Amino acid sequence: GSSAAAASGDALLNICMDAKHHKTKPGPEGQLYGQCVLWKENACCTANTSMAAHEDQSYLYNFNWDHCGVMPEKCKRHFIQDTCLYECSPNLGPWIDQADTSWRKERIVDVPLCREDCEQWWEDCQDATTCKVNWHKGWDWSTGINQCPQGSMCQKFKFVFPTPADLCEKIWSHSYRASPHHRGSGRCIQMWFDPAQGNPNVAVARYYA
Repeated sequence: GSSAAAASGDALLNICMDAKHHKTKPGPEGQLYGQCVLWKENACCTANTSMAAHEDQSYLYNFNWDHCGVMPEKCKRHFIQDTCLYECSPNLGPWIDQADTSWRKERIVDVPLCREDCEQWWEDCQDATTCKVNWHKGWDWSTGINQCPQGSMCQKFKFVFPTPADLCEKIWSHSYRASPHHRGSGRCIQMWFDPAQGNPNVAVARYYA
């Protein structure tokens, strides 16, 4: 009946995915660092994870943002925010899917990212450079840090990702989808929000659950 549906819906709310650095259950984290502070009332990340999210080549994934020259700060802050959302948010349950990689059992797929979040990310990163459309796979890891695969060319984001949707949807193999909805609509996930107003993604998860 409807109560069973409601119960399975509730199971998607306020949970942490089973992945490399996530806590088993969300809860308050008083010491979250920097841009991750938005989630301190209720987080899936620890303080250490939040600090590492801000470092280049952090122990989280040994991932080098500067694989084609230094990524500009105004661009990098979006990648930091993307990492904070991924590691800290307890509101991604409706989009958690099985992953068959060595380093995580679950991933997110098609999280509807608010239009402004996607457009601003693209706007601030269009002059940054990269050699790959999908950053999840195909790197040369022979040195222990991701490097551009042989034969690939470094180009500006605006050529690699001609539209904001290309960036948001392709860079992490469809972890996000570019939502037509706006921030505050209750129909899309915000990477950025004002914690003083509460976390808007709680209601969004409930809507999609």
